[in-house]
Amino acid sequence: MLKYLKEYEMADMRDMLRNSRTPHLRSSASLKGKIAVIAGATSGVGLAAARELLRTECDLILVARNEEKVKTVARELTEEIRGSVRYYLADFSDLQQVRNTADRIRRNEERIDILINSAGIHSTRKLYTGGGFELVFCVNHLASFVLTHRLIPRMRQSLEARIIQVNSQGHRFGGLDVNDLNWHRRIYAGLRGYGASKTAQLLTVWELADRLEGTSVTINAMHPGQVQSAIGSNNGRLYNWYKSRILWKSLKDSRISGEALHYLAADPAMRGVSGRYFNLTHREKPAPHALDREVGRTVWEQTLRLTGLSDEI
Repeated sequence: MLKYLKEYEMADMRDMLRNSRTPHLRSSASLKGKIAVIAGATSGVGLAAARELLRTECDLILVARNEEKVKTVARELTEEIRGSVRYYLADFSDLQQVRNTADRIRRNEERIDILINSAGIHSTRKLYTGGGFELVFCVNHLASFVLTHRLIPRMRQSLEARIIQVNSQGHRFGGLDVNDLNWHRRIYAGLRGYGASKTAQLLTVWELADRLEGTSVTINAMHPGQVQSAIGSNNGRLYNWYKSRILWKSLKDSRISGEALHYLAADPAMRGVSGRYFNLTHREKPAPHALDREVGRTVWEQTLRLTGLSDEI
């Protein structure tokens, strides 16, 4: 990240610091009658969002990899809050599974009002999926892109639909190379791999916002705060010792992420707002490298090629 610091304006740096200390906004807006799809809702940020949306009477559709876990979460949510919770299965390291699940949701649902992509992974090692994609890039960017792209037709059936990509300040670590998206030529580092995936996601948010302009659908990205979550739990004993014994104590309760996501998904102040990045609920300027629209167009084209999707949404 250090090499990118010189590209920041001082005002942007001050905004970042101020936003990290400023309490997030909350909303009392009801989501009664709305249908929300939440990916990655069995723990951390996604689960916190599910809980907050269900409290305001939103009907929930959870997308998760582990059936036993999501069944337990759905049962516990309905016992705790009551409401409509159902689920679909998809492993985000398998793009065909994500596509098939998205298509099943399209067949079964007349409309979707909210889509929250909160499934994510951080890996300290370079790993590849069965489809040959670098794992973090696949889960954090390609899979969320496929789910979003395939569900947009159903979101167009809503009078007002909102897509929220749970991104991260980790995008500021950089790491994106459009000539080596799968890290075949470079030395892999966990933070750079994570940063590359989140940068790619942001760059396609701007492209999607342009294409959705004039429709009933908006799309934004948000940093969920420094909160307790299960991300990185796949990284072995040493990493998990450090996380549980040292890092965990400095992290906040993930409820703040859920409250922020409810605000972005429900509050009237967000009506018509699109193509923006938020630190929780505070608008913020992303890293300069995540605002390069020329690179963004290249990432968009390569993402379409890698996922086998068309430019039409």
